[in-house]
Amino acid sequence: MPSLKEIKTRIASVQSTRKITSAMKMVASSKLHHAQTAIQNMLPYENQLEHILKAFLVSVPDAQSKFDESRHDVKRVALIVYSSNSSLCGGFNGNVIRMMQQAVEEYKSQGVTDITIYPIGRKVGEKARKLGYKVAGNFVELADKPNARECSAIAKEISDKFVDYEYDKVELIYHHFKSAGSQILTRKTFLPIDLSTENIGLDNDRDLSSNVATAKAQEYLRKKGEEASRRNQENVKGLNDDFIVEPDLESVLSVLIPKLLNLMVYTALLDSTASEHAARMVAMQTATDNADELLRGLSLQYNKSRQAAITNELLDIVGGSVNN
Repeated sequence: MPSLKEIKTRIASVQSTRKITSAMKMVASSKLHHAQTAIQNMLPYENQLEHILKAFLVSVPDAQSKFDESRHDVKRVALIVYSSNSSLCGGFNGNVIRMMQQAVEEYKSQGVTDITIYPIGRKVGEKARKLGYKVAGNFVELADKPNARECSAIAKEISDKFVDYEYDKVELIYHHFKSAGSQILTRKTFLPIDLSTENIGLDNDRDLSSNVATAKAQEYLRKKGEEASRRNQENVKGLNDDFIVEPDLESVLSVLIPKLLNLMVYTALLDSTASEHAARMVAMQTATDNADELLRGLSLQYNKSRQAAITNELLDIVGGSVNN
């Protein structure tokens, strides 16, 4: 049985760790709020651009693009994989790395050996290099500070290589931020781009109203959000899909499609960043709760040991007085 001093030292150690996890949870919560705001500011532009482009392509029968060209003989593949630069966020990085490895093994089983990884985040970059994968570039800073301009440069480089047949297929691997308590690991085709109108708004199911991660609170916010969305839809008028193309079809497509590709890379980055902070917030909250539970057990053990020590001293005193 440990001594009182050992138990007291253990309690002080757990209390110190609890202070750290509690502070990290609050920092992650604050960063999550900023990440949610960034996504919320970007969503209206994303929704409208996607709708305009796809409705335009559907309404113009002659619309064709080199970016939606499906290639049956896939020989060269690129994977844009999003992770974090730091740890202590649960299984966030591990899940992304496992899906990247699964994707690579899947392509290798199909006979595809030319696979290039674009690692956005230090964790996935280190793992890809350790596994001997072909890595294109270093995007460590982008994981901490999302930047639309750098995402645009990445999208342009990859799309240019796709047009030049250096890549036959490009995929995104990232966490889709659905709510503070739910981040969905996603593997999505980036190129060739899906220009069908059935998937418009499919990924816009994010709950950006709260940092609360409990299931009960999320269910309440979800129902409240559905009611608000239903009221908004009743008041929204449909977009006019009768387009007049100026100056010409090719010029319009050459501007709209690269914008959508840039937006896909940037949106995935914002999703991954928000998911990282949410995962870290939940992990640190869990660690804090575990520390509280451990402290209660240690305090009970300390009090029992202290009471036993006092009782033994009293027995020694009583026994000595009787003998005298």
